[in-house]
Amino acid sequence: MIPTRHDPLPTGQDKVDSVRTLFDTIAPRYDLVNRIMTFGLDVRWRDRTIKSLSLPAGSIVADLACGTGDFCRSLEAQNMQVLGFDLALGMLEHARTEAPLTQADVLHLPIANDSVDGVTCGFALRNFVELGPFFTELARVVRPGGRIALLDVSRPSSRVLRAGYDIYFGRVVPLIGGLLSNADAYGYLPRSLSYLPAPDRLRSDVTAAGFSNVEHHQLNGGLVQLITATA
Repeated sequence: MIPTRHDPLPTGQDKVDSVRTLFDTIAPRYDLVNRIMTFGLDVRWRDRTIKSLSLPAGSIVADLACGTGDFCRSLEAQNMQVLGFDLALGMLEHARTEAPLTQADVLHLPIANDSVDGVTCGFALRNFVELGPFFTELARVVRPGGRIALLDVSRPSSRVLRAGYDIYFGRVVPLIGGLLSNADAYGYLPRSLSYLPAPDRLRSDVTAAGFSNVEHHQLNGGLVQLITATA
């Protein structure tokens, strides 16, 4: 069940079930709504994320919460060997990528230790039940010297930008999403930002999982954030 704007944000297994149902529901028009909501900036953000991996062509990269395959296609264009994983079967059924895709909980990835050169993840950190175990799982599957690049929404630090952001993300995005897809789903997504810890906490949690060179970047004035690190 997708929570309405009147429901408290779900936790635990309720969150897992809600997230799976939500993305199964919005999968058919997910790409269209993303392009409209971000004015196409999501393409630029993914390109920046992939560049920050600093991996050579031919590297094996796992894209987690791969959805309909946007990151997979961009990684393939850079001649990476891509593996996609997502919890929502509906998203995988609407994927447009040649990469092999697997339905899986990213807290328990069905791949061996030290088996990938890099990991990308776009706009999904706030949808996971726990981030600590997620970062630990990344440390398990990424080879020593490999890289991770995690992209998600953020909230600008500038008061002026933040005011406009809150209006757009809190009111306009649910309106667009409701017209083109599902109102409850796109009402939930802005609220889900509250699941994300502060940048300092994100950095410390990634470091605690065993990564080094942990960096946190805010892009486009803080509209989104990018966390990178080396295994």
